[in-house]
Amino acid sequence: MTTVPVLIRDFKSEDFETLWLMDQLCFAPGLSYTRQELAGYMRRGGAFTLVSTNGSGAITGFLVAQGGSTGHIITIEVEPSSRREGAGSQLLRTAEQRLHSNGSAAVGLETAVDNLAALSFYKRHGYNVIGTRPRYYSNSVDALVLEKELMPSM
Repeated sequence: MTTVPVLIRDFKSEDFETLWLMDQLCFAPGLSYTRQELAGYMRRGGAFTLVSTNGSGAITGFLVAQGGSTGHIITIEVEPSSRREGAGSQLLRTAEQRLHSNGSAAVGLETAVDNLAALSFYKRHGYNVIGTRPRYYSNSVDALVLEKELMPSM
């Protein structure tokens, strides 16, 4: 992994189209969100959206999370040409810190059982598999449910 300068900021309404197009690029048709789905997740109570940018200000990734006693990472996406440069890790760490400061004791997420790159990424960040959700995705692929306890030092 190469680390390049990454800036994490809060979502601005003018980012929406770029984020939705990134979702379409990152996920196959049927797995990617419709505009309405993505907007709905971003507007949920307790939800926030973080955006990563490179040194020139171009959006390289984003994350949508929802707070609660156990926070939830709804989606984390990094543009394919920007992967393995640290944006995903920065987005995840920033979201974990925000969730913790807002009262979440843990954070959970789902990833496809066949997404080995994502599973490896989450394991590197301290997530543990706690279960599965059969046929969770629209293509009937099962999801692994992962969770991480958020420590007070976050």
